[in-house]
Amino acid sequence: MSLSRRSLCGPGALRIRAASARKPALWRVQEGDDCVVVKDFAESGLVARWLGAWLVQRELRAYRQLEGHPAVPRVRAVIDSLAFAVEYRPGEVMGTGLAGRVSPDFVTALRQAVREMHARGVVHLDLRHRSNVLAEGGGQRPVLIDFASALCFRPRSTGARVVLPLLAWIDLLAVDKWERQLRGIR
Repeated sequence: MSLSRRSLCGPGALRIRAASARKPALWRVQEGDDCVVVKDFAESGLVARWLGAWLVQRELRAYRQLEGHPAVPRVRAVIDSLAFAVEYRPGEVMGTGLAGRVSPDFVTALRQAVREMHARGVVHLDLRHRSNVLAEGGGQRPVLIDFASALCFRPRSTGARVVLPLLAWIDLLAVDKWERQLRGIR
């Protein structure tokens, strides 16, 4: 798939979310069997657009550090300094509606995915938000998305040894939250 700004105007483009003062636009772009999600700050408000290039680079760093992680979409393209695309991973957002519909091993797989993310030097920090964890394959596999809030550490650096473990509990508390909700416990 060849992506450019024109791709966002083509017949295979579907706007998932319009840009706002603080948030980028999200697009799903499909070309044949190939599908990606584009995060684009070009139409965001002045502050988001001004910070957009920095935010794109920051999020791309997390995705690249997690390259090959089975629960994280792959980066497919950098369109320009304000937009990038990751592979589309279909799934349902987390919530009480998934209770009883996910695999009995789903939470174990989610916890393992989060631990693997930490082992690669990334803390997400926003996994409590229901749209950042998807249940893919009919509730068989977790998918972690939207690394805008993530912090990245070089493996074996002082930050990875000292700060990452202190922040990792935020992600693990989110997993505990999803476990309670999937079991129907409030």
